[in-house]
Amino acid sequence: MDFERARIEDVETRVKSAVERAKEKQEELNAVVSFVDVDSQLADLANKDPHAPLYGMPIVLKDNVNMKGVRTTASSRILDNYIPVYDAHISEKLKEAGAIVIAKSSMDELGMGGTNKNAYTGKVNNPWDTMRISGGSSGGSAVLVASGVVPFAIGTDTGDSVRKPAAYNGIIGMKPTYGRISRYGIIPYASSLDHVGYFTTAIEDAAVALEVLAGRDDRDMTSSYEPVPNYASDINSDIKGKKIAILDNVQEAITNAEIKENFDALMKKLQARGAIVEHVRFDDKLMRAMLPVYYIIANAEATANHSNLDGIRFGMREDGASVEEVMINSRTKGLCPYVRKRFVIGSYSLFEENQEKIFRKAQKVRRLIVEELKKALAGYDIVIASASGMIAPKSEDSQDEHLSKDVLVAENYMVMGNFSGYPSMSMPTGFVEGMPIGINMTAKPFAEQTLFNIGKAIEEETGLKGNDVEVDA
Repeated sequence: MDFERARIEDVETRVKSAVERAKEKQEELNAVVSFVDVDSQLADLANKDPHAPLYGMPIVLKDNVNMKGVRTTASSRILDNYIPVYDAHISEKLKEAGAIVIAKSSMDELGMGGTNKNAYTGKVNNPWDTMRISGGSSGGSAVLVASGVVPFAIGTDTGDSVRKPAAYNGIIGMKPTYGRISRYGIIPYASSLDHVGYFTTAIEDAAVALEVLAGRDDRDMTSSYEPVPNYASDINSDIKGKKIAILDNVQEAITNAEIKENFDALMKKLQARGAIVEHVRFDDKLMRAMLPVYYIIANAEATANHSNLDGIRFGMREDGASVEEVMINSRTKGLCPYVRKRFVIGSYSLFEENQEKIFRKAQKVRRLIVEELKKALAGYDIVIASASGMIAPKSEDSQDEHLSKDVLVAENYMVMGNFSGYPSMSMPTGFVEGMPIGINMTAKPFAEQTLFNIGKAIEEETGLKGNDVEVDA
């Protein structure tokens, strides 16, 4: 299911059938928080150019993206009554491009998690095997694309929250350069790490989507003035002479032989196409520091960003005998234990006596990690590794904190794309035990075209364009 097919089908039929499929799969996948009325959006298409890039395409927004008049909860009970009075910048851009939003998708509560098990509406299930997790925090969007409900869905990525679910679900997950897409109107998690990302099943579609979403927005002062290229028309899968660096720390940490064999076979195919494939190694201490540094910085920023969710200024209110009791009761009942734990970690690192020895130190280590990535990319077009060392875990076996030595590196390294802000993309490369597996690529700032070009070569080699659960794999 790709963008071109979406364009040539009857628009109303296409949109209504997508809604029906989403509803039919809801009990199985539990991926939707709210369905969005499509009739008024279809009527508005009369004022749109039929040649608009996403004309009449059914899409999904992660439930932390504001859409005027549509409940937006970030999958948290405390925001159960929040109805935005304005559109996020990307909501505006998508409407201008002719897209039809059919649903708001489930996520880990406030974006905090990598399993999509702690959403207020319950866990999201992987369409390839509903006993397994979708990955998070953008799991709802990922499974709605992977199950063929929509060809495109918005996610956000603060650690690997688009790229890991993409790998677990066998689709493309794109996180562009920090500032490439405005975050205005998106409920934040950690401001220095948050990126808008998205899911598709074809490289060309990923390129078209970035053309639609990218560009300067004065309401988000972190958004970039960098011109937006014609990504789709500039795709070139001739990778002869492209320099690809395998991140050895990750590949050595993977114990699944089939995943390693799939990766090695792909590298040989890229070499056969003329790519120069070599190896790089990061400092092992920095690789193991990535997850702890992420937790300190992300949770500190989240604590500050969500201080307004107190039941008084904002959010669902629980009664109490005093203002302080109202706040305690509202946050206790409105936030799940996992999120409350993260706020405790964030608050602790922001205590005045702890800032220098915890928060500032984490920021310094982050800078060292970014310098390590910058140094690696100085001589290469991309750094590449398996997106995960495992297939999507079964729900009862999954956990967010991967702290064993090998898993610590293999399952958490993609956060370097958030620390640095560099563009990063995951895509499928095959199957193990009937479940999809994939790779992740990271490139220099604003080198999204490089990711699309090499990604197109990989797509041609794997034959997984348009991959979803309806495909006979």
